[in-house]
Amino acid sequence: MNEQNLHLVCPHCQATNRIPAARLTAAPNCGRCRQPLLTGSAHELSAHTVNKVIQKNEVLTIVDFWASWCQPCLMMAPQFKEAASQLPQVVFAKLQTDKYEQAAAPYRIRSLPTMVAFRGGKEIARQSGALPSQQIVQWVQSLQS
Repeated sequence: MNEQNLHLVCPHCQATNRIPAARLTAAPNCGRCRQPLLTGSAHELSAHTVNKVIQKNEVLTIVDFWASWCQPCLMMAPQFKEAASQLPQVVFAKLQTDKYEQAAAPYRIRSLPTMVAFRGGKEIARQSGALPSQQIVQWVQSLQS
């Protein structure tokens, strides 16, 4: 029986790693930089990293699209960080839409904040509006398979 391997982009060096699905709970490290692949925190994306993280990650990836001028976004930021710490096998990332407008454009974000869930490059769900951490956790858990 073949064990399923999943691709996971390193949040530190952007290397794509192939990890056996069964090892996701064993805190795997990057094969290139040896840093943890699943950090339990939300990392910042840039114009150069957003597409790779969304397209290459085969684990559930939640991207918070936000802007520096958006008060609900700023209020939700610590809640998103707290949710990330509670779900260490999910990739949490943030993209600042006012800084990286062209990188955000393909995702057709119409209101802020908006969280979009991806798996293997495909959008599987989205949620607009600021939420407390427990509701973020519940929403993400409802998407896990």
